[in-house]
Order: sequence, then C-alpha cells, then structure tokens
Amino acid sequence: DVMETQEHYKSRWRSIWIMHLTMFLSSVGFSIVVMSVWPYLQKIDPTADASFLGWIIASYSIGQMVASPLFGLWSNYRPRREPLVVSTVISVAANCLYAYVHVPHSHNKYYMLIARALVGFGAGNVAVVRSYIAGATSLTERTSAMANTSACQAVGFILGPVFQTCFTLIGEEGVTWKLIRLQLNMYTAPVLFGALLGVINIILIFAIFREHRVDDMGRQCTSINFEEEGIFGGLDQDAEGSIDQVAVVSVNFLFFVILFVFAVFETIATPLTMDMYSWTRKEAVLYNGIILGVVGIESVFVFMVVKTLSKKTGERALLHGGLMIVLVGFFILLPWGKKLPNIQWQEIKNNSIPRITFSELLPLWNLEAMQLSSNHTAEPTGCPVSQSWCLNTPKIYLAQYISSDVLIGLGYPVCNVMSYTLYSKILGPKPQGVYMGWLTASGSGARILGPVFVSQIYTHLGPRWAFSLICGIVVLSLLVLEIVYKRLIAFSVRYGRMQE
Repeated sequence: DVMETQEHYKSRWRSIWIMHLTMFLSSVGFSIVVMSVWPYLQKIDPTADASFLGWIIASYSIGQMVASPLFGLWSNYRPRREPLVVSTVISVAANCLYAYVHVPHSHNKYYMLIARALVGFGAGNVAVVRSYIAGATSLTERTSAMANTSACQAVGFILGPVFQTCFTLIGEEGVTWKLIRLQLNMYTAPVLFGALLGVINIILIFAIFREHRVDDMGRQCTSINFEEEGIFGGLDQDAEGSIDQVAVVSVNFLFFVILFVFAVFETIATPLTMDMYSWTRKEAVLYNGIILGVVGIESVFVFMVVKTLSKKTGERALLHGGLMIVLVGFFILLPWGKKLPNIQWQEIKNNSIPRITFSELLPLWNLEAMQLSSNHTAEPTGCPVSQSWCLNTPKIYLAQYISSDVLIGLGYPVCNVMSYTLYSKILGPKPQGVYMGWLTASGSGARILGPVFVSQIYTHLGPRWAFSLICGIVVLSLLVLEIVYKRLIAFSVRYGRMQE
C-alpha cells in the first residue's frame, strides 16, 4: 500500500466521472422512449394491445435483472472496460434495432420487445459502475460518490422525456432515407440520439477511463482487475475476512422494498388521479408529468444534501429516516374523508353497472356527478363503476396526493443512496461486481413486480387496501432494519481496522 499521488487522484476521479456519465446515459436509454412506446407500437403493429405494452415496458427491467449479475461477475475477474464497452455496444445495437422495427412485414411488436429487452440487458452495466465506484473511493468519499451517481441517474430519467418532447417537432412522418430504409421521425430519432450518446460513451471509456482502486482509508492499492505494467496485482491484506452475509441479504431486501414502493408510486399516479379528480387521459399525463418532473428535481437536490448530512448522522440513521418519510407519504394517501369520488355515470347508460340497489346509489348523487355531458362521444371521466370500491371508498383529496408526492420524493432518494453506500461498505475491499449485480437485479425485480401488484390490488380492492399493504411492507422493512442495525457497518470497522 502506498499513499496516493496527485496524478493518481486526478485520474481516479476522471474515471469516476466517466462512470457517472455511463449511469446517466443508461437511465436516458430507458426514459427517452417511455412516452412514445404506445403510439409507435400501435403504428407499426395494430395487433398489439395494452397488455403487450406492459410486457414491452417490463422487458427493460427483465433484461437488466438477467444481465446485472453476469456483467458483475465479468468485472470481478477482468478489466472493467471490457463489460462496460460490450454492454454499451449492446445498447447501441438495440437502439438501432428499435429504429428499424417498422421494416418487417409481420410480428413487428416482437421485434420491439426484443429491442427494449436488449436495451435493458445493456443497462446491466450499472452493477459494474457501482462496483467500480465502491472500489475506487475511500469510506469518507463513498457516500458523496454514490450520491453523485444516483443524481446522474435521476437527471437521466428527468431529461429523457424532455429529449423525447424536443424530437416531437420532427413529426410522425419525418423524413425517410430510402437507401438504408431508415425513417427519421419522432419515434425513431430519440433512440438514434441515444445510440449516438452510447458511441460517445464508448470513446470516452477508451480515452479517459482507467482502472483504479484505493482501500477504505484512501491508500492506493492494486486488485485483480487493475492492470499495471502488464501484470495483475493481488488483493491487499485488508481483504482478509468474511463478508457479513446477513447484512448483505438484509440490504438486498431493503433495496427491493424501496424500489418496489417507488414503482408502485409511479404506476398508480395516472389511474389514481383519473379516478379521484375526474381528469381526462391527457390531463392526467400532463399534470402527473409536471408533478413527477418536480419530484425528480427535488430528488436531485436531496442527493446533494445527503452527502453533507450523512457525515453528521451516518448512513444507517438516514436510511431509517428515509423509510419513515416514505411510510408517512403512503399513510397520507389513505382515504380519510367522507366525500366520495365522482362516478363514471356514462357506464350506467351503457348498462354496464353492477348489481347495486337504488338505496345504495342514493348517497352517491352529487352535483358534479349529475352534470352529464351532452356530447356522448366525450371521454368519460371519474371513478368507473366497474371498480365496485368506487361506490363506498372516500375520495383522496388533491392536497393529500401532492403532500404524498413531496414526501415520497424526499424519502426515496435518501433510501436509494444510503442502501448503495451501506452495501458497498459492508462488502469492503473484495471485488463487488457480483454482489452489486444481485442488488441491481433485486431492484429490477421490484420494478417488475410493483406495477403488477398495485394494478391488481388497486383495481379489485381499491386505494385503501393498496396503500395499507404498502404501509405494512414499509413497516416490515423498518423492523428488519432495527434487527440488523448494528450489523450494517463497514468491513474495515467490523474487523477493527478502522473506527466507525
């Protein structure tokens, strides 16, 4: 072990910032087409329905869940540049495939499904990114570096839809390059832009990225994938000792819960506001887009604040506080009042009302519900009577919804950063690729199961059951955190090499 030179320090942080850029581009690759997938799918393959759209959205997370442990394992034994470049090449190729899904004469929807799954597979490199940052930072630098990584990821999710909006100026027809059968329009331009960003990322990885590693105290050392003077060095003696597997499993569970409840929050926003506030589809997309955009900006600020706050309180206390804030956010969403939501009375005229007596319907009459539109072709708004809970579940007021958004937007980023930071510190100086891969995979699994869970519970049982169960899950995670609280310490602290 040697003290770090100034040249090594600068090169190390240049490489870390390249990893931040990789994380940003990975999240842009997901979010840049989210708003346009459905209309593009309808255009290229009229046989596709809404359920197939669900598979296309989920395919990204499925691809990432499969790839993360594989790229993580690869990065444990080989220079990290290899899995980083290969994963980015896969993402670039997948984006190009997405731009050409209109070409085949049939089964176009399956080509789109494959393209999005491959983009997700390429995004499995976030495990490599996180494991590199964990190995290239000291304990005192780790929280700040992880917060910056999550901030870059959040900014990518925010800017993706912004890029998509800018490309709508090209129009649905756009221009066609007949020689290579390329259509450049509002659906394909975003993914081609994403492919261009991927190529730039590959160039920067070759030009700037270098393998670096420091121990928990910031001393320069070598590892099995740190190439210097043509040889691979061995692990330093500080790597001796076993990893606390109970702490590892616990953080994986906590991270799953955190991603699960946030996926529920994102998924439920549109149907909840349409049911509760009689918003049209267009209004729900617009207003929730604005709200989620503001929440995203709030998250970036939180990422910046936790870097300083963690030095005073510690990561475990912040994780506990973040989970408490999320719990309060969902608790606020429980229906508390007496006023019922407006009902889609148009469905009654279409004879689709369930068997309900007049005495049950009588309390539901209110002025807004009675104001049926004279234009029968207008989009029906309100809570559909096909959801029987609409007839007896109180309305969630807009102030409740906004307050919940603010609190969840505050608690989620805190939990996200603290989970990654604690996890990397628990793992210590040993190669973290596979472990980071499993953590990323647990998050991807949560993003798959969250929307499925909430759509079933909310549709059949209503918001009271849905949000009560979420509150129960968060309480369970808090209990788990309390049980393992003393075990969530850094590897070096556990073996007495550093003081907490």
